[in-house]
Amino acid sequence: MDLDSISILTLWTAIAVYAGSFIAYAFDLARRSSANTAAAVASPASSPALVAAGGGAAAAGDLRAAGVADAGDVRPRRGKRDGAPRYIFARIGTALAILGWLFHLAATLTRGFAAGRVPWANLYEFAMIGTLLIMGVFLVVLTRIDLRYLGTFISGLVVVLLGAAAANFYVSVTPLVDPLKSVWLVIHVFVASLSTALLALAFALSVMQLLQSRRERRVAEGVENAGPGFLRTLPNTVRLENMAYHFTVVGFIFWTFTLIAGSIWAQDAWGRYWGFDVKETWTFIIWVLYAGYIHARATRGWRGNPSAWLSITGFTAVIFNFAIVNVFFKGLHAYSGLS
Repeated sequence: MDLDSISILTLWTAIAVYAGSFIAYAFDLARRSSANTAAAVASPASSPALVAAGGGAAAAGDLRAAGVADAGDVRPRRGKRDGAPRYIFARIGTALAILGWLFHLAATLTRGFAAGRVPWANLYEFAMIGTLLIMGVFLVVLTRIDLRYLGTFISGLVVVLLGAAAANFYVSVTPLVDPLKSVWLVIHVFVASLSTALLALAFALSVMQLLQSRRERRVAEGVENAGPGFLRTLPNTVRLENMAYHFTVVGFIFWTFTLIAGSIWAQDAWGRYWGFDVKETWTFIIWVLYAGYIHARATRGWRGNPSAWLSITGFTAVIFNFAIVNVFFKGLHAYSGLS
C-alpha cells in the first residue's frame, strides 16, 4: 500500500471511531436526562426552577447523588463522588474522540507525505484539516472547561463533514498549480481552518443557548416538563452566550487575518489585492456577519436569542462557503480538485 492508500484507510477508521464517540456522547445526554428525572421524583426540592437558578442546596445534593454534576462545573469531573459514577459515557465518548483524532491526524500526515506538501491544497484535504482542527480545538478546550455536553454535536458534525468529503470530494494526489506554490498556502489556509474550528464551537454553544433559553422560559411559565432533562446539567443561557461570544471573538480575529492574508496572496498571485471573486466575496460576507454580531452585542446590548441567531447565521455562511461555493461556483479560487 502506498501512503495515500494508508491515508484513506486511517481516515475511514477515524470516521468509524468518531461515530462511536457520537453514540457514547448521545448515551451521556440520555443518562443526564434520566438522572435528572430520577432526582426530581426523589425530591420536590430539586425542581427545574431551582436547578435553573442554581439555588437550593437540597436540589444540588439530589443531582449529585444521581451522578449529575453542577451546571457550573469548570473542569471535567473524574472518578466518583458520593458513591455515584460521574459521566461514564461522556468519558468513553471523549476517549473515543481522542483515539479518532489520532487516526485522523495520521491520515492527514500520510496524505501530506504522499503529496510532498502541506495536506490542504484541495477541497478533500481542506475538509481533512478543517475537521481535524474542529475536533482538536474541542479536545484542548476540554482540558480547561467541561464542554462534554457538546460532544454529540461536535462529533456528529465532524462525522458528517468528514464522511461527506471522503465519499464525494476525494481526489488523487496531484502537483500544486502555480498560484498555490506559495508560503501563503501554509499560513492562509491553516489560519482559516483554525478560525472555522473556533466558530464551530461558538455555533454549538449558540444552539444550546437557544434550547436552554426555551427551557428557562417554560420553567418561568410553570411548565412541568420544560424540555430535555440534560439541559438542567448545562450552564444557564448567560454563561452559554458568554462562552459563545468569547470563542467568536478569537475566531473572528483569525478570520480577519485570513482575509488580510488572502489579499496579500492575491497580490502575489494575480497582481491585485481584491477582485470580487466569489470566494473573496463570501469570505468578506462572513467577516461582516461576525463583525455585526460582535458590534451588536458589545455596543448595542443585543443579547439573548438574537445574538445566538446571528452566531448561527454566521456559521451557516461558513458551511455554505465550504460546501456550496467551493463546489458549484467557478472563479479564481476553483481549487476543489473536482472535475
